[in-house]
Amino acid sequence: MNSRIRKFCSYYNPYLKLFSADMACAAIASAAALAIPLCVRYIMANLLEVGSKTALHQIYIMGGLMLVLIAIYATCHAFIDYQGHIMGALMERDMRNELFDHYQKLSFKFYDEHKTGQLMTRISNDTLDLAELYHHGPEDIVISLLSFIGAFVILINIDAKLAQIAFLFVSVMGTYGFYTAKKMYAALKKSGERIGDINAQVEDTLAGIRVVKSFTNEEVEKKKFIYENNRFLESRRKGYKAEAYFYDGMICFTQLMTITIVIFGAVSIVRGSLDLADLITFLLYIVILIEPIQRLGNFIRLYQEGITGFNRFMEVLEVEPDIQDAPNGVDLIHGQGEIEFKDVSFKYKEDYDHVLKNISLKINPGEYVALVGPSGAGKTTLCSLIPRFYEVSAGQILIDGQDVKNLKAKSLRENIGLVQQDVYLFAGTVAENIRYGKPDATEEEILIAAKQANAHDFITALPNGYSTDVGQRGVKLSGGQKQRLSIARVFLKNPPIIIFDEATSSLDNESERAVQNSLERLIENRTTLVIAHRLSTVRNAKKILVLTDNGIEEQGTHEELITLNGTYANLYNMQLRI
Repeated sequence: MNSRIRKFCSYYNPYLKLFSADMACAAIASAAALAIPLCVRYIMANLLEVGSKTALHQIYIMGGLMLVLIAIYATCHAFIDYQGHIMGALMERDMRNELFDHYQKLSFKFYDEHKTGQLMTRISNDTLDLAELYHHGPEDIVISLLSFIGAFVILINIDAKLAQIAFLFVSVMGTYGFYTAKKMYAALKKSGERIGDINAQVEDTLAGIRVVKSFTNEEVEKKKFIYENNRFLESRRKGYKAEAYFYDGMICFTQLMTITIVIFGAVSIVRGSLDLADLITFLLYIVILIEPIQRLGNFIRLYQEGITGFNRFMEVLEVEPDIQDAPNGVDLIHGQGEIEFKDVSFKYKEDYDHVLKNISLKINPGEYVALVGPSGAGKTTLCSLIPRFYEVSAGQILIDGQDVKNLKAKSLRENIGLVQQDVYLFAGTVAENIRYGKPDATEEEILIAAKQANAHDFITALPNGYSTDVGQRGVKLSGGQKQRLSIARVFLKNPPIIIFDEATSSLDNESERAVQNSLERLIENRTTLVIAHRLSTVRNAKKILVLTDNGIEEQGTHEELITLNGTYANLYNMQLRI
């Protein structure tokens, strides 16, 4: 908990000057507010004598002084409202940057277990609540404490008995506020979780909107959304109920306190122990005394919302990336492309079954190797272990004789090109998506890469050529076009190792031929590992590995495996019959 407190406070460090100015303005505003009733008391007690020659002049002076105090109060509050909010927004920006950076350090294992919508909520809604707490929290505390202490000291000097009555009410209000605030915190925490569920549902539905419409399941998705929306409503209902008890209770206590002070003050005036000027001044300070209580209520609300968001923020930030560079990690420079698995085993969680067990294989530099086998045998998982998207459970993976755990992840992945079946294109232009393979690439390099990937002709036929917007996830392009852009990205990256994950299995024959030609050009003089669904596409591989639940069951050339008449031959003959 202490580490979280230090972390919470650390976001103030870059803005200490602005924070100090904000707190100074809060203190000055409180002092100005406390001084105004004293001016009123002075006028009523000393300057309202009929016939006084100097009274009128002094009243004007006091009026001018109060105008100056109001101007100071307004100026300080304007600074607090503007600059204070700017400070909160800057801190919110810093936290979002830190969390987004942390998201990118986390491995696939983390994303396998978390919903995207929930993660989006933590970087948007939760940090927004925190910005309000960072700005208003200290300001409300400073103003509340100074106003409360100052007003109470003045009230004691005016009438100690009435001040004791006021203090009694404040104590009861504090106890009541603490009790109701606990319920408000629980409700707000639940609301934070529920809005995350709504975001997750929306993200899931919109990401698969084409599937939704193709199956005409709009009503199904609507029902799922209504369910999550109603759960959020119920959590907000409890939150509003707790807030109503809190704020309405405070207002009720405030009114009771005012009535009590008026009654007892009037009795004191009748008895001659208090004059009217003191009672009016006392009531003015009661108003000032109530403001810190209301501010404290606002702070409690901000604290509940903000600290809930901070805890959710920290839950992710405290997740240690399970894949990190070794302290003495080295760069993979001028990679040759040799890949070796030594008794590699892998499972996604400790209590899960092994996906891969005791896998050993060696791929020489420049060798073309195909990986085939039934679905679920672990082909994609095996390939994901090479760039360390997941960490092996046992054994070693070596690149050019060096354990991948001893290589810096960025350097390792720069030497590996990945072409997947499900191509992901980012919103933007064709050129921007190709440039993703090399962010500093020139237009000429992009053009060369597109030509190598057999993509130049279709790109120039697009409405705006290389400046054509591809749409969200590349929806404006066909599957074959998207695949060739992904290959162009890899050409631009120019790595010594290429991994194809069933890159042509979902394409029509014409698109497959175009993609296959670009792939053949890409794999020249590179170590290539192909996950193949259509076995006819890997007949020319120098080595075919047959992966089953028992590990690498067979390996050899196409002809050797057909002659062996085992698992590969059965798979191949089955596809021929289809």
